Formats: sequence, structure tokens, C-alpha cells
Amino acid sequence: MTAHPARRSDRPLETITIVLFLLLAVILSGVVSRAVPLPLPRPLFQIALGAVIGLVADWRVTLDPQIFFLLFLPPLLFLDGWRIPREGLFKDGKTVLELALGLVVFTVVGMGLFINWMIPSMPLPVAFALAAVVSPTDPIAVTAIARRVPIPKRMMHILEGESLLNDASGLVCLRFAVAAALTGTFSLHDAALNFLWVAFGGIAIGTGLTWGVGALKSWISRRYGEEGGSQILISLLIPFGSYLLAEHLHCSGILAAVAAGLTMGFVETRGEIEAITRIRRNTVWDTIQFTANGIIFVLLGEQLPGILAGAAETVRLTGHHEPWWLAIYVVAINLGLAALRFAWVWVSFRLTLFRARERQRTPNWRIIATMSFAGVRGAITLAGVLTLPLMMRDGAAFPARDLAIFLAMGVIIVSLIAASIVLPMLLRGLEMPEEPSHLAEEEEARIAAAQAAIRAVQQVEHEMAEGRADADLYVAAASRIMDAYRLRIESRQGDPEEKASVKLIERIERDLRLAALRAERVEIFQMVQRRQLGSEIARKLVRELDLLEARYAV
Repeated sequence: MTAHPARRSDRPLETITIVLFLLLAVILSGVVSRAVPLPLPRPLFQIALGAVIGLVADWRVTLDPQIFFLLFLPPLLFLDGWRIPREGLFKDGKTVLELALGLVVFTVVGMGLFINWMIPSMPLPVAFALAAVVSPTDPIAVTAIARRVPIPKRMMHILEGESLLNDASGLVCLRFAVAAALTGTFSLHDAALNFLWVAFGGIAIGTGLTWGVGALKSWISRRYGEEGGSQILISLLIPFGSYLLAEHLHCSGILAAVAAGLTMGFVETRGEIEAITRIRRNTVWDTIQFTANGIIFVLLGEQLPGILAGAAETVRLTGHHEPWWLAIYVVAINLGLAALRFAWVWVSFRLTLFRARERQRTPNWRIIATMSFAGVRGAITLAGVLTLPLMMRDGAAFPARDLAIFLAMGVIIVSLIAASIVLPMLLRGLEMPEEPSHLAEEEEARIAAAQAAIRAVQQVEHEMAEGRADADLYVAAASRIMDAYRLRIESRQGDPEEKASVKLIERIERDLRLAALRAERVEIFQMVQRRQLGSEIARKLVRELDLLEARYAV
């Protein structure tokens, strides 16, 4: 990323300055989105703030497509794969695959032909490339929109799984479309074989690298001890390593990052790292996710004034003279995407999600409409369209690149606005097909964990107290701990009245503990202000209180 205009000697300073302004815009977008009472998603505020920067500042960000792809996509896709509920993903796996793979191909073919028919001046390969970048959806934007109207869990699992996989499939289609635009040829047979190598190679590299790194760091930790900072840094390097290795072997770096994230979720079930490392690592990754998604939308807004300034030339590329034709094209593409998605979701749900329910063979129209409007385009669409090459192999400008970027930006903004208005209305009172409750499974796990804790306390207490004159102190301490675990077991066993009574006591105790912890923290801060306590000791005590509060606030 570079900023223009600037003297050669000042370019590093200009680059750092604009990066800081982008980060500031991301922070301000969070404040403004919470302050404004309208249920608008945060990405819209980030686009607006980016546009303000683009209008006020005396520079422009020039994005290198390959660097942009490398910086933003691997960590975001890796984190999505890492954190996605795997049980929900596998449960509705057929539906997810139908949406993430079938719908993407259906959208690329249908919208590619439609865009080329609507805008003949845009070459067919470029039209397919544009269709490929607008096919992936963005669940983060949907979550922001539906913050005040909760999305049913099962629907959110389907949307998350679809978004995770259609990012990869859409960007793989983009890769083939760009290759066809650069070479002027396209072979379905060669593309199919290449797709198998690209897809399975990327999945194998991401899975193998993550599993190998996990096994190696586990061996090192057992032999030499664990270092929290190294554990966090390793998790940051895995997606970039998977992506770069896959691209070096001409496989899909996107699929490698996704596979690495899914594998990381399995590797972490070993539970080998320390709790404090997990807490710190989650904080780091939350910050990266917030920052990367925010910067992408701010960059979209920052590029918008420049794209609009060249709107006249962009309109001439379409064969028209009036700028409002661009708005017509953006609306038409959004309507086309919505129609294709509605038709595919209806067929997909009829064949899978509702097929087993003989009394409801036809899906509820509100569920279909909600899933259709939930197909909001966001960060991946912008990241993909900005990676279109600047030049052809012969040095000529890539055809209709500015037009494709403008239309993709329009699709993102219009889909966000439409979803902001329609989704909250559709989500009110919406119910997905019933799914079995996991409450019994959760209660059983809590009881088993508490029983294991009691056994461990008994064993350790016996080992620590053996042969000591003050063994009664160890017995008393162990009894206090075991009493707490026995109370937890009693609250989940016995008749309903006893369970309700014990759970009420637990809730009262939790509230009292939280009040006490907060009072402790306030007193520590006041002691620091009165210079009765050093800052280093205060940080240690506050950290302990924060961890305890996190434990009881869950």
C-alpha cells in the first residue's frame, strides 16, 4: 500500500500516516455505529468514514492486488474456519455445500452471462470475474444488521458455513476467469482438472501444515515448556504459511487458509496450551478480525471518490453518456443476485432441510426470503475485485477494471442497505425447523467435569498431605473445594424443585461474587490514584480480578 502524491523521501511517512488514519476511522466507526439509533451495520459507517478521508486527504491509496490479498484474506478465512461451530456445519452439511458450491457456480454462470448481455462492452471473462467476486456472502455484515433482532441459531450456522466455503469457491472461480481474460482461451476440461489440483492441493496443504505445526509445538512444549508469546505468534503465522505454500505450488491459497482454520479447531481440542495463553490469543485474534474487516471497508470508502471522479469515463465504457446508467446496472445486478439466490435456496431447502418433514415439504417463504436477503456482500467481494490485474500480459490496461470495481462497490453498498431495512422485519418471530436441544448434553458434561475435578482434588490432597503434621489443613482446603463441586452436581441432579432452588442459590452467589470483584477492582484503582499502590502490583491484581470476573460472568 502506498500513498500519493508525495515526495520520494516522504513516501514512508505518508504510508504510515494513512495507515494510522485508516485505523482511526475503524475505531470511530464503532463509536458512531453505537451512537446512531438507526439499525445500520457498521460496514456502512466504515465506508462513509473512508469516503470522508478520500475527500479531505491529499492522497490516495494504491493497492497492489497480490499484497492486498495476502494481508487480509488468509487471517480472516483462517479465523472463520477456526471458530465456526463444526457440529452445526456438519449437521447441515448438504445444505451448506449446495449453497457454498452449487449456488456459487450457478451465480457465476448466470450473472456472468447476464452482465455481459447487459453491458456488451465488458468482455465475457471480465463479466464472469465480476460475477465470481459478488457471489461470496459476508456473515459479519449480517450479524451487525441483525444485532437487535436475533438470527435463529440454525440459520446462522448455515450462513456461517456457506460464507466460509463460498469465499473459497468464489475466489477460485475468479482465478479461472482472470486467467481466461489474460490468455484469451478457456478449456473446460483443463479447468476441471486444474480445479481438482487447486482445490484438493490447497486443502491438503492447509490441513497437513497445521497438523504438523500443532504436533511439533506440542512436542516442544512438553519437552521444554510453553512460551505464551510463541504460541500466539505461531497461530498468526499458520494462515500466511499455508497460503504462501499453496500458492507457490499453484494450489488455492484461499482453500489452504480455510482448511488450516478447520484443522486448527480440531488440533485445539487437545487442550494442551495454558489457559492464560488462550485468553491472550483470543484477544489478539479478535483485534485482528475487527481491524482487518474494518480497514477493508474503510479502504472501499477511500477508493470511492476516485472511482466516482472517473464515473464519466466509466459510463463511456458502457456505451452510454448519462451517469445514472451506472446506478441502473448496480440495481439490476443486485436484483439478479437476489433472484438467483431465492430460486436456489428454495430448491436447496426443499431437497434437504425440509425433505424429512413430510408435513412441511414446502419451505416457509419467510425463511427463503430471509436467507436470500442475508446474502450480503462485504469484505471478500471488495478484496476479490481489487485483485483484478492492472494490466494484461501485453502491457495494455485490463479491460473494464474500473467499471468492475465500481459495480462491485455498488453491489456491496446496496446489499447492505437493503438488508438493513428488510432483514429486521423478516427476522421478527421467525422460526427455523426445530432442532434437538443440547441442554441434557451440556448438563451431563458439567456433571462429568465436576466429578473428575473432585477425584483430582482428592488424589492431589492425599499426595500433598501425606506424612505432614499439618495434614488437617490440606483436608480442610480440599473439602471446601469439593463442596463447591458437589453443589454444582446437586444443582443438575435430583427433582426439579431442588434443582431450581440450588440454581437460584448459584445465581445469587454469582451476582454477589461479581459485585465483590468489581468493588475490589474499584478500590485498587483508587489506591493507585492515591499513590498507595504501585502500578505493577495493581496490574497484576486487576488481571487476576478480570480473569475471575470472566469466569463468573459467563
